[in-house]
Amino acid sequence: MTDAPSPMQRLLDVMARLRDPVGGCPWDVEQTFASIAPYTVEEAYEVADAIERNDLKELKVELGDLLFQVVFHSRMAEEQGLFRFDDVAEAMAEKLIRRHPHVFGGGDSRTADEQTIAWETQKAAERKAKQQHGVLDDVPVGLPALTRAMKLTKRAARVGFDWPTTAEVLEKLREEIAELEAEIEAGDMAKAREELGDFLFVVANLARKLDVEPEDALRAANAKFVRRFHHIEARLAETGRSPEQSSLEEMDGFWNEARAADKTR
Repeated sequence: MTDAPSPMQRLLDVMARLRDPVGGCPWDVEQTFASIAPYTVEEAYEVADAIERNDLKELKVELGDLLFQVVFHSRMAEEQGLFRFDDVAEAMAEKLIRRHPHVFGGGDSRTADEQTIAWETQKAAERKAKQQHGVLDDVPVGLPALTRAMKLTKRAARVGFDWPTTAEVLEKLREEIAELEAEIEAGDMAKAREELGDFLFVVANLARKLDVEPEDALRAANAKFVRRFHHIEARLAETGRSPEQSSLEEMDGFWNEARAADKTR
């Protein structure tokens, strides 16, 4: 009796079948690394969303979707003779072992902070081996912009290019707001766009200083906005109306109700 394949092998087999030019799924067959990349990013966000909502049942599903993205890319690479899924998994295991000598190599134990420093030192050595000599060379361009901004400034800070205090970042933030206001008043939207980007970059820097992940903070703000706007809709529905049938003043009053309720949580 033949043993059933492992769940991982079954998923790999399913992916191979979907990509089969003869009898596979036409949509899956025509995909490329570039066309699938947006779905990979989206699935990562779906994982983060399930965690944010503490929906652990949904987290299992979303992790499966994210794993499928890795399998999809690996299958396309295998078809081109580049690498296989096993190569991806083996390379990751080797990297983790290499970057954790205190666990796998009999080295001295480390605190979390010491491990962070050692991790960055190892990554710097790996960048050098890849001929990536710049401090910022391997910060992925495809990251969400706020996250990338924080990582760029974090990397620069490690070589001393940083504001010494949070107060100085706040002062820079006020400076950027003034410059943005000036361009808006001048009616130069191209320059206003640039200044808005500078403002957001400093906001990301401030998040780093406060040890806050900017994407997490913005997701929480988004959720709060949705919650409060739902309150507006619910209050208007009590009188059989929608937001379109209300005034800004009335909706603002209901918004303040929701805001007050948030403060008592």
